[in-house]
Amino acid sequence: PIDRILVVEDEIFVAAEIESVVAELGYRPAGIASDSVTAMALAPNADVALIDLNLLDGPTGSSLGRTLAEKFGVTVVFMTANPSQLGDGVPGTLGVIGKPLTDRELKQAVDYAVATRRRLLIDPPSRMRIFPPANFNVEAVSNAMNG
Repeated sequence: PIDRILVVEDEIFVAAEIESVVAELGYRPAGIASDSVTAMALAPNADVALIDLNLLDGPTGSSLGRTLAEKFGVTVVFMTANPSQLGDGVPGTLGVIGKPLTDRELKQAVDYAVATRRRLLIDPPSRMRIFPPANFNVEAVSNAMNG
């Protein structure tokens, strides 16, 4: 199956560029959400979500990421200009990479998220901070994939 990637970003041109790179990589875009309500509506059709912290409905990205991971088994990578805002990480989520990022870093981040979801070991992008393993909810992902 082709992994479906949800882009959660309030700047539409940035979101469209990310979605374009995702499609070029051979993944299936699951849509663009500029706020948490839209993201929640698209979540059942997503395997991986790339989430900015500040969305149209405010600084809701981190709580949204946690919800998508726990409720829908989505593998979450945060992309933000302020990675330090996430402190030690967000339970259930994979990690964070700083913006702006190159297409190559974006590709590596998406490939890393998909590989982790499939329990394959590959190196993350060098600028990506991986949250402690206890944060990444393998059980939720497994249940969502098999359920």
